[in-house]
Amino acid sequence: MNINKEEFLNKYHLSENFLSEKRIQWDVLNNIYEDFFNYKYSYESQAGFIADTLRTCKKIHSVKSRVKDPERLIEKIIRKTEDRRKKYGEDFQFSIDNYKDEINDLIGVRAIHIFKEDWESIHNFICRTWKVVEITANVREGDDTHRFEELNIEICSRKSGYRSVHYLIEFFPTSQKVIAEIQVRTIFEEGYGEIDHQLRYSHDKIPKVLASNLLLFNRIAGSADEMASLINLLNKNWTEMEENFQGIMKQKNHEIKELKKIVNEKTGIEEKDKKEILDALENIIMKDELMNLADELDS
Repeated sequence: MNINKEEFLNKYHLSENFLSEKRIQWDVLNNIYEDFFNYKYSYESQAGFIADTLRTCKKIHSVKSRVKDPERLIEKIIRKTEDRRKKYGEDFQFSIDNYKDEINDLIGVRAIHIFKEDWESIHNFICRTWKVVEITANVREGDDTHRFEELNIEICSRKSGYRSVHYLIEFFPTSQKVIAEIQVRTIFEEGYGEIDHQLRYSHDKIPKVLASNLLLFNRIAGSADEMASLINLLNKNWTEMEENFQGIMKQKNHEIKELKKIVNEKTGIEEKDKKEILDALENIIMKDELMNLADELDS
């Protein structure tokens, strides 16, 4: 299983001169491609297992999983070679022996939630379930990072406005260690992230008109997240108020019924006066019940 070199270079806006300058050997890339292709089906079952586990977390709205496309893996290896040389030295080369340790998103799982405030419950779930080796909070410049700082989470400020919390988890489905990436983000962050991703892979460099509108879209998505959180808070407060009100009304009606018993059993009150008192108390209960019925019909 080999990559078509000419098609690959054209697709990813690369050249043979670039590979030569970076001292990247095409034969090595082909070997990695073939090796990963053989592991791909095993990784897909592991990705499915992680996704199914995440679905048991009540705060998660939906889960997606994927195994990295072999071509995308080779493109990333080329792109990351310079970065790894800064880390390990100029002699570093990707190989069959090290690429699984250096490329940490071979298995990728995305957990989507609705409200920003649900993130911490999901964070706790992930940390309880797996061995987490790294957490990075990708934020937009100017975002509130206070909670991330309290939890000692590494913060990466993105000029592009990309927001998502990334977890690298380590586990052993077999004797071989596997590292997978879990991305946690809101529905609105997911929408922005998908569009941003498509644009960046469609263009060698994003045109200015697209970049400016993408930034505007990012601000709208961020505002939508804030609005969703506000609606959620108002809903919780409104529900609590309704529950408190219903409790008060129930207690009041109970006390009125007890009072009716006392009046009924009381001696020394003329029957006419007793009836007037009992009717007045019954009217109070009836008015409350009619008001409740009207509210139910309106809703």
